[in-house]
Amino acid sequence: MATDHDHGNENGHSHAASQLAETASNYVNSLSSAQKERSLINYTAGERLFWYYPPLNRRGLPLRDMDENQRKLAFSLMESTLSEEAYKQARLIIEHELVLGPLEAEEGNVGWNRDPELYYWTIFGEPGGDGPWAFRVEGHHISYQLSIMGDKVISTTPFFFGSNPAEVKKGPKQGLRILSRREDLSFELLDSLDSGQRSKAIVHEKAPWDIYTYNATRPSLPEGEGLPGSRMNGTQKEMFMSLISEYVNQVRNDVSKDKMSMIQENGIEDFHFSWHGGTTKADKHYYRIHGGNFIVEFDNFQNDANHVHSVIRDVENDFALDVMREHMIMFHID
Repeated sequence: MATDHDHGNENGHSHAASQLAETASNYVNSLSSAQKERSLINYTAGERLFWYYPPLNRRGLPLRDMDENQRKLAFSLMESTLSEEAYKQARLIIEHELVLGPLEAEEGNVGWNRDPELYYWTIFGEPGGDGPWAFRVEGHHISYQLSIMGDKVISTTPFFFGSNPAEVKKGPKQGLRILSRREDLSFELLDSLDSGQRSKAIVHEKAPWDIYTYNATRPSLPEGEGLPGSRMNGTQKEMFMSLISEYVNQVRNDVSKDKMSMIQENGIEDFHFSWHGGTTKADKHYYRIHGGNFIVEFDNFQNDANHVHSVIRDVENDFALDVMREHMIMFHID
């Protein structure tokens, strides 16, 4: 499906919201009543706030239980929400199960069924209806959802992408690094720092086993750790902004541009870059970007530093909780 992700410079979120509602409705209308029971959930259900990124049995409809037309519509919905690059990454992450499965079998580590058909599509609420609604895709190393209300996309986080192996070391896909840019940019920034900056940026000698926030509904991390943007030179600030945009720009342009414009206008002086672990790609390593409600985490610890987890969070408005709180106060309290 070809989507006009750059359209919206004139119409803002309204084009995105109407297109997403139409694409989601096409998907929903293709489902049988039994499939709808599995795939459609009330927007206010607690299920919407539970997210996780290992292989699990989930609420929603997996690719395995869709016919060919439904799969096409499901992927069209995914494509309509993401940037072109993020959509390519998502498809590669799904296909990566076919790389990981044989590798684990070869190592005698067969704990999970690595199945590219076990990715689940879930709709919360009624697309295009009077109330808020959301769309989620979730499976091994993918978990993201967008919330929409009226003509506005009100939340795009949490947004998680991972990859195992982070780099394919052998076989037909040798050399593939699905999430290479977010790792390479971080090392470029780290390597550009002088000794004083590095001593501030590197806050722990050891990397954590996983992202600190795991699958928390509301993340909580100490602010002020690491090197602030205010202590970076102009070139380093450009690198830092490129790394931030790698995460913000995963969703379609007419939605992400608002957040990027706000960050660019406010500046990144108060955003902190913190590093944990070794300082080469062969080492186990982790970085975090933290500025107010904005959090990015990247971890490459597991499988001898060849297994990436990465996430972007909005502390106050993950799952559109802040927007919905304001909405309830304005319209539902006398």
